[in-house]
Amino acid sequence: MRQFIGRVTPLQVVIFLGAWIPVVLLVTDYYTGKLSINPIQDVEQRTGRLAILWVVFTLVCTPLNSLFGWREPIKRRRAVGLYAFMFASLHVLTFLALDYGLDIELILDVLLEKKFIIVGATAFLLLLLLAGTSFDYWKKRLKKNWKRLHWAVYAIAPLVVLHYAWAKKGDIFRLQGDIVQPLIYGIVVLVLLGVRIKPIKRTIAVFITRLAAGIRKQMSVITK
Repeated sequence: MRQFIGRVTPLQVVIFLGAWIPVVLLVTDYYTGKLSINPIQDVEQRTGRLAILWVVFTLVCTPLNSLFGWREPIKRRRAVGLYAFMFASLHVLTFLALDYGLDIELILDVLLEKKFIIVGATAFLLLLLLAGTSFDYWKKRLKKNWKRLHWAVYAIAPLVVLHYAWAKKGDIFRLQGDIVQPLIYGIVVLVLLGVRIKPIKRTIAVFITRLAAGIRKQMSVITK
């Protein structure tokens, strides 16, 4: 037991609690009647927002390593991605089972009628593919293709933001409607994707290096 506790890092604890506390709160709110008069919609929306948030977290891992030299987030990226899939699955199951009662005909009708559901379904299927191939078995089996396959996260992130914007009946491209939250997510995703472009990454890395050197210099002056 002590050996297990000794191997657990603070980041692992933060990831675990960050994933399961919202689930506990959601279940508690559901059974204590603290949701709105439309509890199913509340569950759908909360699990959907959590799925988007954890997809964004998967994009944060690489910049933390490449820009700040913090290597542990890369090791935890699979767990973060699986939590993103967990929340996306809860979101989809709520939609299919609670909202539409597993009525296949009705689900197909709404799927063909509403473009935001098509976008969301595409993102979920890609997440399902990444979650299913996230384990070491597939990493060894697919070899170089495994990394190429998991680049799909760069498509998933914009898709879930677009799904969210259209679900809220907003036009994120024309900046019309209820788009404040989707727009914030969209900007964050663009930044996280942008820092992967080599010239931008080099510029930011140089800035961070100079900033750190300046802070160290100031601290040395203060402590003299």
